[in-house]
Order: sequence, then C-alpha cells, then structure tokens
Amino acid sequence: MSKRALITGITGQDGSYLAEHLIAQGYQVWGLIRGQANPRRWWVSRQLSEVNFVDGDLMDQSSLVSAVDKIQPDEVYNLGAISFVPMSWQQPELVTEVNGMGVLRMLEAIRMVSGLSISGITHNSGMRFYQASSSEMFGKVAETPQRETTMFHPRSPYGVAKAYGHYITQNYRESYGLFGVSGILFNHESPRRGAEFVTRKISLAVARIKLGHQDQLRLGNLDAVRDWGFAGDYVRAMHLMLQQEQGGDYVIGTGQMHSIRDAARIAFDHVDLNWEDYVVVDPALVRPAEVETLCADSRSARKALGWEPTIDFPDLMRMMVDSDLRNVSRERQYEEMLLSTSW
Repeated sequence: MSKRALITGITGQDGSYLAEHLIAQGYQVWGLIRGQANPRRWWVSRQLSEVNFVDGDLMDQSSLVSAVDKIQPDEVYNLGAISFVPMSWQQPELVTEVNGMGVLRMLEAIRMVSGLSISGITHNSGMRFYQASSSEMFGKVAETPQRETTMFHPRSPYGVAKAYGHYITQNYRESYGLFGVSGILFNHESPRRGAEFVTRKISLAVARIKLGHQDQLRLGNLDAVRDWGFAGDYVRAMHLMLQQEQGGDYVIGTGQMHSIRDAARIAFDHVDLNWEDYVVVDPALVRPAEVETLCADSRSARKALGWEPTIDFPDLMRMMVDSDLRNVSRERQYEEMLLSTSW
C-alpha cells in the first residue's frame, strides 16, 4: 500500500511544493485545513486534485488528535506556522501559540494515537514527524556559516517560538522514542511566496514597475544578508529526512549569501531597469532587532541525505520576476476586459 502523509500548512508555499513531491512519489496526501473558508484551499484543490483535506487547528488539541487518528499517517510534516517574521513583534502571543505550542500539540496527538510511552519501548516505530525549524533561531549568530551545533540566539518572537518547537521535537524523540526530525531551513523562496516577503515583494514590484503600474519600491535594510534557495529544492530534503534509519536534525541551505540589495539589483537587471532609480529605503521597514548574516553549512545533510540544491539565487529571482510579469499582465488584461464589457 502507498504511504500516507499529513501536511499542516498545505496551502502555503512549502506545503504545496511538498504535496506535489509526495504525490509524485506515490503517496496519499492529506492536508490539515482550519475551517472551510481558507482562501487558498481552492488553489490547492485545483492544482493538486489528488490531495485530501481534513479539518484541524494547531491551536486545538482535540482536532489534531481526531485528524491523526482518522488518517493514521505514516509521516506528518508540520509546516503550519505564522511565517512572516515582522508580524511576530505585532502579535507575539498568537505567533507563539501557533509556532511553538502548535508543535507540542501535534507531537501530543501523535503520541496519544500511537500509544507511545515514556519507556520508549516502541522506539522509532509508527508515525514519523518532521518539524519545520528555521534559520531565524540562530539570530545573532555565534559563527558563520551556521551548522547543526551552532548556538541559538533568536532575535524575534518568531525565532524564539521556532526554537521551542525545535527543542520539544528533540525532547519527544529522546523521551518517547518518537521518530522526529527538524529541518533547520534557511530562507527559501519561489513564485508561490506571499507578497509580504521581501523577495516576492521585490519581484512583484519589478513586474508592476516594468508594466507601468507602480512607481517605486520601498525596502528596509538593504545590507541584510541571507542564504536564499528555491523552495522546491528544500521540500525534497524534508522528505529525505524522514526516510533515514534514525531521526536527527539537519541544516538546509545553499551556503551562498546575498543581500537585499543584490536581490533588487538582479530583479531590476532582468527587465533592463536600474534598481537605484526605483528603490527607496524606508526606516519604518527596518526590524527592531535585525538578523544581519545567515549562511548555511549544510555539509551534514548533503552527506547523509544526498541532497543538493538545483537552482541558484540569481536564477530564482529571475524565475520569480518572470512569473510576476505573467501574473500582472493577466490581471491587467482581466481589468481591461471588465471595463470594455457592456452590462
């Protein structure tokens, strides 16, 4: 029989790419959905008709127990989170409930349904759990590049909540014998990224400026440096982690650093525009506590998992700009059609 996978956050960037990958591997895929009104559920249903949905909420323990018990998944991928870091300063309690306590609730659901006990007699049997950890846990970095053993010093409520989720996954692995892994993923982007994230904000603005729908792009700290990769590459690593003999934690990234200035330059160059003519630095967009330098040392994952990224950052930015050029053009054509239609 084919394996069953349960994905939280299936309507997000990573969830949709992971669902595609698992379906291609022959999995039955279930997505946890909070209520029927999720605006992106229709997109997933249209693009991935093989996906099944089950009701559940990372803030509701009983709903998670019910979902896990109903599906009896072989693998659980916990990607559900409030992932826009600046929001964590505005709503720190909510972000902590979802990104931190939500991990505990899902682990508890798996423990209860699987019958795991503190004795660990059922060591490494039954359901396998993937936790989406984050490079934001490193924060004020102790060393560069960052590896699995680098000390955490998160600089946002988001990073603090993710650190809790990371450590509670380790604790359940050690206490109950749960097969749990954490992927410490560095920034990963795609055309499916939300428009509030800086790479997508840049690509969308470049498309709108090129097509005459926008005049400028307002950004914060142009010197902030990140290790950016392609989300489609990173979900392959998530799956590989759950295929190992033992659970563990892995850093996933490209090992290449680029600044926000680099991202803007590459994107504007792609449409033959000078970024300096359009980018405006807005101090209001600078984080209260900035994470300035993140770079992954993913040698452990590359050796153990056989994983390698396939798309570099310049190609990724160009891919995103091309996608947004198509999207903006379609939106404009639709608006013109509405204006020209007689009612």
